Amino acid sequence: MKISVLGCGRWGSFIAWYQATVLKNEVILYGEEGREAYDILKRDGKNEYVALDKSINLTSDLAFALKESDVIIISISSQALREFMQKVIKHPVADKTFVLCMKGIEESTGKRLSEVLTDSGIKSDKIAVWVGPGHIQAFTAGVPNCMIIDSTNDELKKYLAESFKSNLIRFYYGNDLLGTEVGAAAKNVLGIAAGVLDGSGYTSLKGPLMARGAFEVAKLIKAMGGNPMSAYGLAHLGDYETTLFSPYSHNRMYGEMMAKGEHFGKLAEGVMTAKAMKELGDKYGIELPLTNAVYEACFESDEFGKSEHDCMHVILKLFDREIKSEFKF
Repeated sequence: MKISVLGCGRWGSFIAWYQATVLKNEVILYGEEGREAYDILKRDGKNEYVALDKSINLTSDLAFALKESDVIIISISSQALREFMQKVIKHPVADKTFVLCMKGIEESTGKRLSEVLTDSGIKSDKIAVWVGPGHIQAFTAGVPNCMIIDSTNDELKKYLAESFKSNLIRFYYGNDLLGTEVGAAAKNVLGIAAGVLDGSGYTSLKGPLMARGAFEVAKLIKAMGGNPMSAYGLAHLGDYETTLFSPYSHNRMYGEMMAKGEHFGKLAEGVMTAKAMKELGDKYGIELPLTNAVYEACFESDEFGKSEHDCMHVILKLFDREIKSEFKF
């Protein structure tokens, strides 16, 4: 296959590495000149995550990257997707397949990332999402994992799952694009909550966090018209280990450092997703106590410099809520 990967941050560079090194596909990796991630790869041929195979064509020419491949994988910040797509659609891309290897909900609209693409003029049957557990550091060390590809187009998701599979990644294909996208985005919010627990010395609460978190997300997915069982699949619950426990998780680390009054300088998608999910909860009339607690911690108080007690207090306030049935939708 001929694959173009748009975005050369940690996941974009890994996807290019995986496609070229493991699957032996012909790969073009696009990044914007002047951005640190691209400039490091251009200068060194590697970053802190992967060394690029010599066969990978690293370019800052978007037109070239879009023209040369039929399958376009996008891996950038979720909140930057709409603006980026305005650059993409200036080129002839009607016959291209787009795969979103990214997780988030657009904060300004509450829309899923596949909806951002359809808003940009891409046909829904040309869009797939690739999400699920796994950290680059583990994959490059040869540790396998399972991931999921979903789309409204059954033939497309099955084709991509078969084409991208290897001994390193076992793929499943989903049957609920809405639930897959919302679940994948929401696990980053719970990752921040897990980090707050770690940073405050309350790690034993991660069990309740996982149980109540998955149920909370299931309720939101159901209210939005998806299958609530999607919250218990690979896109959400199946991704908890890599998001709520792993030292490589940006969202978990963001929460831990926030609890300690320190600053985490890398991208943590769960921050803006918490804001988007809070607004979705309000829109659909769904109570999302964990999401709202993360939102409050991130947006309604002094994010940095708060004491460990003050940060954890936002989570502990959940204990004051009315007692209710565990599984009441």
